[in-house]
Amino acid sequence: MSVFNLRLTSEPATGAWHRDSLISYDQQGALIHLLDGGLELRTIQKAARQLEANALNEVALTGEWDIEQQWAFAISFVSHKNPTTLHFCDNADKQLLSQRLDALVFTRNLVNETPEVMSPEYLAKTAADWLVSLAPTAVSVELILGEELEQQGWTGIYNVGRGSERPPAMLVVDYNPSGDANAPVAAALVGKGITFDSGGYSIKSSEGMLDMKCDMGGAATVTGGLGLAIMQGLQQRVKLFLCCAENLISGHAYKLGDILTYKNGVTVEIVNTDAEGRLVLADGLLAAAETNAPLVIDAATLTGAAIAAVGTDYNALFSLDDELRDSMLNWARQENERTWPLPLESWHKDKCPSNFADTANSRPVKGGGAGGASNAAGFLSRFVANDGRGWAHLDLASAYNSGGNNLMPAGATGQGVRTIARALLAQ
Repeated sequence: MSVFNLRLTSEPATGAWHRDSLISYDQQGALIHLLDGGLELRTIQKAARQLEANALNEVALTGEWDIEQQWAFAISFVSHKNPTTLHFCDNADKQLLSQRLDALVFTRNLVNETPEVMSPEYLAKTAADWLVSLAPTAVSVELILGEELEQQGWTGIYNVGRGSERPPAMLVVDYNPSGDANAPVAAALVGKGITFDSGGYSIKSSEGMLDMKCDMGGAATVTGGLGLAIMQGLQQRVKLFLCCAENLISGHAYKLGDILTYKNGVTVEIVNTDAEGRLVLADGLLAAAETNAPLVIDAATLTGAAIAAVGTDYNALFSLDDELRDSMLNWARQENERTWPLPLESWHKDKCPSNFADTANSRPVKGGGAGGASNAAGFLSRFVANDGRGWAHLDLASAYNSGGNNLMPAGATGQGVRTIARALLAQ
């Protein structure tokens, strides 16, 4: 089987090809014509999408490509539907690019899996197995399943998931390369792992439910970020908490009007069972606080309001810590992952009032009302330590493309994995 060679050029197409052609072909393979210097990475992505439609079996990038040009091609070319072998340029960047691709493919495959396969326990075990495979002697795992969650006080995960026949789960991963049981935890990661979100009794429409296999994108993203950092030589101790549940309707499901009491004593009235992601993340953030880690990052496909605010090209960033927010934006910029800050103040925690509890889990209006993404982040701030210092929340607006477009394939994007890895390696 022959390999299709692909090269870059800053010259326009010649011969039979129109001068404005994005791609031209010759006996060696094809050329991508970079005629707009300010948008060359987007140009490469568009070319990758066109080439992916040709169902090529094996592609090699040859000639002069820098690392970000190669990566721009990879993220747009590698497709869940049409798997292709991709060879990066044979230079000093090849190992790092291969590590990135391993993390990207793992993350995307996890998110793109069918909800029938992707049970809460399957998500937890698959994430754990991959991380153990990367560092067998440095990774230990704990799986808290079903009724054990209620017994240990993890009320959010338990209640959101108890309507399903498949039990909810919390996965705790301890990456400790030093082997010292007393080593400080440098960072904690928390991921929303709702493996399917029907909305519960606040049921979604059929159209709104179609892509809800992606609602565990936060869990996949933080796992991919930790895995990439491990492959890149992470030497600091990191703990990972995945909050896994199916949000389904049954006679045992949680209901509107229920009041949950969390480990820190905060009581929460359920006014919308479709605002479930923040309920499970609250448990993960409480567990992260117990580690005393100076850096806590949570990631979640949390709100439609974030998508309304920043579109699907950016992830939304929230933090009460100005210095950390600036660092996160800088790390994202260095990794070419578009991220944009949205408002979060201490008073946002009071934006979901309740007559019966300390707070409601949302406002009882469609989409959570005005400022819904900030209000959700404010809810989460009730469950972090140190008044929010050292905590960042990523609302993954760009985590999934339902139908694909001219830049990205359909399904999971994996955007955020590199930023999280960079944050861990900076500790």
